[in-house]
Parts: sequence; structure tokens; C-alpha cells
Amino acid sequence: MDFHSIAGVGLRARIKADGAELCSVRMLPSEEEVLWQALPAWPQHSPVLFPIVGTLKGNRYRHGGREYELGRHGFARHRRFEWVERSASSCRLVLTDDDATRAAYPFSFRFEVAYAMVERALEITYSVTNTGSEVLPASMGAHPAFNWPLRPGIAKDAHLLSFSDVEPWPIRRINSDGLLKAETFVSPIAGRRLDLREDLFAADAIIMDRPVSHAVRFTAPGAPFVDVFWDGFPELGIWMRPGADFLCIEPWRGMSSPADFAGEITEKPGMMLIPPGARRAALHRISAGYEAGSE
Repeated sequence: MDFHSIAGVGLRARIKADGAELCSVRMLPSEEEVLWQALPAWPQHSPVLFPIVGTLKGNRYRHGGREYELGRHGFARHRRFEWVERSASSCRLVLTDDDATRAAYPFSFRFEVAYAMVERALEITYSVTNTGSEVLPASMGAHPAFNWPLRPGIAKDAHLLSFSDVEPWPIRRINSDGLLKAETFVSPIAGRRLDLREDLFAADAIIMDRPVSHAVRFTAPGAPFVDVFWDGFPELGIWMRPGADFLCIEPWRGMSSPADFAGEITEKPGMMLIPPGARRAALHRISAGYEAGSE
């Protein structure tokens, strides 16, 4: 596989061309890894989600009188991106439509993922440009998995998420087919705080379809913190696989189809409808370290 490493103040990251996937985030100078290392319980690190987020009913959708098949979270994570730029502190990768993508998704696009060390953070910019002559329906999202526990020997239920703002709204859940349930559920977030424990995820992901926050801190006493910031992503997913030692904090622009939705792809809730020649972008930022005096 084709990899590239970048470094900044306090962080080093490694990215691979396959899926434009972030596969390491290490704190400097300690070299402590905070990203899940694709162990068998879930053999991915931080897949890139495009051109859909979540699941379609029966993994199928309609467009222009035809039916197409498109698997969960789309195809970008399974495709090799091309390097556009590479430097000591940044890189940019691109995926464009070809015969294989058009068989599942009959649209012209340019999808870029750019990584850059900015001050003490890793900034990731996702952008999609409509290079075709018809409206482009698309979603995109991030799916980074962080080590949970953040440091060996710390109890998992000692960890918490601290949101930047009070989160008053109910959450959403998906059914066994991965589709969005119609009803809402009482949020386990108390104000700005979510005390983490595995049974929160027995019903799969916690889906925040209208988060007030644009940032969250993942930490525990005696552990480093991981800060996740997002802009341009209107939804947030939080997920882990029960029994596995990771936690995903996922900024999304789009979600699974509602369980009762069977319309055209352009009518699917949460899709961006991008005019010909237009571009849409969103920002995701990750930082990690120790609070002063806690290391």
C-alpha cells in the first residue's frame, strides 16, 4: 500500500492511498497512538464515507428510471485515491468517477480529501465537486476510531465525552437493517456530558441528527484527551462494536435512509444536491495531548 506521513507540533499522522484513509495519529514526542489500529474486531482505522453515509434500503436506490446497488457508506473507502500533493506537513488525495463508479453511481464528480497539520491539530477537509451536467446527489462523512481505553489499564467506563455545548435534543437509532427508525429516543447525554459505557451501543450507534456542538473532547482521568471538531457536518454519529476497544466519533453530512423511504436518490433525506460546476466542503479537526499538569 502507498502511505504518506505528515507531522506538526505535537502530532504525527499517517495516511494511505487506499480509501484516502487516516491510519495513525501519534502524539509527539511520546509516540503514543490514539487511533484504533484496525485489529480483527473491526479491521479499519478511519474510513472515508462517500457518496452516501449509512445504509440504503436493500442497498439499492432509484435514479432516472433505473435501479442501482450501493453498499453501506458508499464506495470511496474501497477505492484507491490518487495523490495530488504531498509535503512534510500536508497531503491531498482525489477520487474521480470512472466506469466502475458509474455502474453503481451514474454521476460525474471530483472528491478530494486533504490532510494538513495546522498549529497543534490535524485538519481534514472533505470536498466534492460536481463535474457533470446534472445535479449531483451526495453525502460524505468521517468515521475515525479512537482507542478506548485511551491508555492501557484505564477502565473503559472512566471515559467520557464532553461536548462544547449543551445537547438538549433526543437521539436517533437504526434498525437491524441499518435504516433510520422513525421514532426518537431519550438522549444519554446529560447537558454537555456523556459518561461512556459499552451498553450504550447495544442498539448500535448513537445518532445526533441535530447536534448543537461543533466539538467534543474524549478523555478519562490519567489518559490523554482527543478533541474532535467539525464544521459543515450537520450530524454526528458515535459508535463502537460491543466487546471491541475503540470508539468512533463521526461527523456526517447525511445519514441512513429512513426505514420507510423508497424514493429517488435525489429525494433521500440528508443528501446534498450540488448543481453542475459547484463544490461543497466540510472540515474535520483532530487534536490530542495531555492537559497541563496531568501527564
